[in-house]
Amino acid sequence: MMSEDGRLMSGEPIIRAMEVLHDRANGLGGGFAAYGIYPHKKEFYALHIMYDDIRAKEATDVLLDERFEIDSEETIPTRKTPGIGKSPLLWRYFVTPKADRCTTDTCEEDFVIDAVMHINEKVEGAFIFSSGKNMGAFKAVGFPEDVGRFYRLDEYEAYTWIGHGRFPTNTPGWWGGAHPFTILDWALVHNGEISSYGINKRYLEMFGYKCTMLTDTEVGAYAFDLLLRKHKLPVEIA
Repeated sequence: MMSEDGRLMSGEPIIRAMEVLHDRANGLGGGFAAYGIYPHKKEFYALHIMYDDIRAKEATDVLLDERFEIDSEETIPTRKTPGIGKSPLLWRYFVTPKADRCTTDTCEEDFVIDAVMHINEKVEGAFIFSSGKNMGAFKAVGFPEDVGRFYRLDEYEAYTWIGHGRFPTNTPGWWGGAHPFTILDWALVHNGEISSYGINKRYLEMFGYKCTMLTDTEVGAYAFDLLLRKHKLPVEIA
């Protein structure tokens, strides 16, 4: 759902639109991405992180403090919602790379990606599932309309919304494995199977990407970042 003139729209219509597709999913993954939701923090990277426990958060906080200036941090607001079980700890940070670490926008973006990949690979029980500016992903195990209400997306406004209901068949249904998959400002949802996942994963890892979300679609988000942002291919070729 996109406003071509950049008008901000509540998340309620996209929740209701996904509810129509209830039977296309099976309750093992739903999610949304929203662009334009943090206008008061639009200069900062918004890190949405899920933690299995407080120890994972403490370990991640150390790594974030080493790399970033943290403008603010808070729990991601949620509400009790039927159909959504026990959640991980859900946290968001608004950060910018420390001044001595980066000198250009390209360096900044690569620096953020390196930090995301390092934490997702090395910190047990921590997953950064959104890392863009003035946008955010929200996902969980559940039907998408329940996920939207759990995250209180009716209280957000955005100029572009993406929604997804998952029906996993050959990969696990877990909070980090729900769609969308994101890196920086890219957000991707996908239905079907990417049978070339293995070779895509190995190719991307040559460029420093780490595939840790246990699903084939993750490679798509990283491939678009590589082909469009780093290799600067036209979008049609990518």
